[in-house]
Amino acid sequence: MKLLLSNDDGIDAPGLRALLIAARAVGDPVVVAPAGPQSGVSHAVTSHAALRIEPRDRDCFAVHGTPADCTRLGLLRLVPDAKWVLSGINHGGNLGADVHYSGTVAAVREAVLHGWPGVALSHYRKRGMEFDWGRAAKWVIPVLSTLLAKPTTSGMFYNVNLPHLGPAEPDPEVVFCPLDPHPLPLSYRHDEDQSLYYDGDYQARQRALGSDVDVCFGGRIAITAIRLF
Repeated sequence: MKLLLSNDDGIDAPGLRALLIAARAVGDPVVVAPAGPQSGVSHAVTSHAALRIEPRDRDCFAVHGTPADCTRLGLLRLVPDAKWVLSGINHGGNLGADVHYSGTVAAVREAVLHGWPGVALSHYRKRGMEFDWGRAAKWVIPVLSTLLAKPTTSGMFYNVNLPHLGPAEPDPEVVFCPLDPHPLPLSYRHDEDQSLYYDGDYQARQRALGSDVDVCFGGRIAITAIRLF
């Protein structure tokens, strides 16, 4: 099964390498990812400037553009025979309201708009802890095996969030759950020149019982089916 892989942290991100390892266990992946970090760009696309595709290796291409640009060029020119589009693994959670701001999610959302199914994958991070990308790749393999075996549904994609567990904690269970409805905290701090910087406490955000935020913060893998139309 041909798979198109992208992300928003850039083509050199460790999370993308972890996704590539997992994807090779379930299919034949081709990477089409931003040349540099594009975190938080949401669904921006390049309409009035040139885009450049830079071959990096066999089945690996860097695009000087946004995650949605990568999906467009990947499906149009580089991997038109892809069966699924996978994006991630993002360096940080994309839970609840995050899906509206995330470039990781937008790469998959763009695919769905053109008729391809997709999975966006992210890894929540606790303060003071480092990612274990090898362990993350191990968790993702059975998740992808399950999701890619499901019948595809027009206008729908999956949003997956991995929890951040300590090395001594057992592997997490997988929970299918709804998207949390709460917005991110409205909080800004003033700098000396009166500039404003967002400083909302991500870990203290509101969460509905049983939602993706609650599930992931509670140490389980949260999978949410999101329907666009």
